[in-house]
Parts: sequence; C-alpha cells; structure tokens
Amino acid sequence: MARTYLSTQTDDDFNKARNKALFNEIQHFLNPEEATLISFSDMKKLLKPRNEVYKGMQVVPVSLIVGSEGRFKDFDNHFFPKSNFLKSRWEHVDMAHLQDISLPPITLYELGGLYFVRDGNHRVSVAKLQGVENIDAEVVSLQSEIKLKPGSTKEQMIKQVIDYEKRVFYNETNFGDITDYWCLDFSTPGQYDIIYNHILIHKYYINQDKKEEIQMDQAILSWFSNVYLPVIKAIEKYRIIRKLKGHTISDLYLFLIKYWDELKQKFGNDFSLDKAAENFKNEYTKEHHFQTIKNFLAKLRMKKNLQNC
Repeated sequence: MARTYLSTQTDDDFNKARNKALFNEIQHFLNPEEATLISFSDMKKLLKPRNEVYKGMQVVPVSLIVGSEGRFKDFDNHFFPKSNFLKSRWEHVDMAHLQDISLPPITLYELGGLYFVRDGNHRVSVAKLQGVENIDAEVVSLQSEIKLKPGSTKEQMIKQVIDYEKRVFYNETNFGDITDYWCLDFSTPGQYDIIYNHILIHKYYINQDKKEEIQMDQAILSWFSNVYLPVIKAIEKYRIIRKLKGHTISDLYLFLIKYWDELKQKFGNDFSLDKAAENFKNEYTKEHHFQTIKNFLAKLRMKKNLQNC
C-alpha cells in the first residue's frame, strides 16, 4: 500500500517537474537560450581554466549547481526534465528521496565559483524540485581567476568575462590613462587580446623608421590616434552601427579593419578606408537584415509549435 502511494507520489513529482520545464520554455519562447542548461564545455572554453585540482568530498549548495557536462540538453536551466524519456530514472531517484535512502554522492566540476554536474544530473533535478538545500558531492576544481555570479544566465556570464577582460586590459596597459578613452567595449570575449596584438603590430611598423624603439605607451597613443579613431570616424560617417544593432562600435572596428585588410590584399594597398566602409555597409548590413528576418520567422515557428503542444 505504501509502495503504491509512493509510486503515485513520484509520478506526480515528475509531472510537476515536466510542467515546470514546459512553462519555463513557454516563458522564454522569444529567447529559448535563456531556458537552456549551461554546458560545462562552453564555460570551460569561455573561462580557459589553468589546471584541475581534486577537492574530494564536499557539501555543496544545490543553488550553486548551474550546468552539466553531458546532459545539458536533457534538462532546462532549473534542472527540470525536458523529456518524458527521463521519467523512469528520475522517479527511481525521487523514490529514494521519499524513502530517505542514501544515494552515492554526485560528482561535480567547480569553475568560477559555480558547479557543473559530471554524474548525478537526475539527483540534482530531484533535489531542485524537492527544495533540498545541500548535496554531497565529489568535486574537481578548475582554477580560474574569474568568479561568476550565482543565478546568472549564460549571456550574463559572458558579460562578466568580458568585463573581467576589460579590467585586465586597462590595468595592464594603462590604456584609459594614456588615451582618456574608457569605452573600448566588446560584445564577445577574447577581443582585448586582438586589440593588444593590433597595438604590437602597429608598434613594430613604427619602430622600423626609428633609431630608438618607442615605448609601449607611445605605441598605444599612436595606434589609438592613427588607426582606431579614423576607423571609428568612418563607421560613424556611414552610420554602420545603426544597421548592425547588438554590436558595439569597437566590435565594428574589428569587423571593418579585417574587411579593409582583405580588400587591400585583393585590390592593393591603395584601397581607401572610406571606400572600404562604404562597401562594408552595403554588403554586411544587407546580410544582417536577412539574418534578422530568418531569426524572427524561426521564433514565430517555435511559438506556433508551443501553442500546439
């Protein structure tokens, strides 16, 4: 009799979890990536940890478990199951929880102060639904200087990484003090390394005509005045940023400088920046417009599919 009651309870619990996942999906139909569980592999590529350290057994707050190594497509961002094929295993774990039966510890990666499941995704899912605050886990920590904020979406985590990269770049180069320009901002990580390489290349070419090598602060100011600002002025002249929404003006600097370099390789070094900016506007804004339409139609199809569920 008790077993029958518990079976009914686990069935109800799973249905409750599935309904939460479905409602979460409907809430985010315009931005489905916000309801997606974070991939550990994606975060590892983003944070680029230095090495692994075995931390052993720990008691971990369930609220800090935010992603998965291999099952991020099976659960939503709250670890609720996205498919009925998870039902059998999920209810088995829930049954153990209801009967107060101890299960083996889960295994986790710690990265940036948050945790990602190696093994034990169903146990975390049940724990989240049942309001369990802490869980026993065997932890391997990946060392990173970047600390992520709990409760962040993947997009917010990316923004935190970009902000960290900006702080490091400005602190190590004194870029802001040298140029009095504090708006070198990007929408994707890894761009400050590219800017630093641009400055080094600029410094190299300047020094070819100098008897004494110029200092780094002089190279930064020269690059800013003679390379970066002219490209920004061309972007503003052709109002390119109005056509490519979602990007910063520094993003567009990288796009245009690369595009201009490709044109110079094709047509010769005399190909002007002004002409490159005009061509860029005509070619890439048209492509971006078509992609925006495709994304809009895809979201409409998703909305229709959800309404038919």
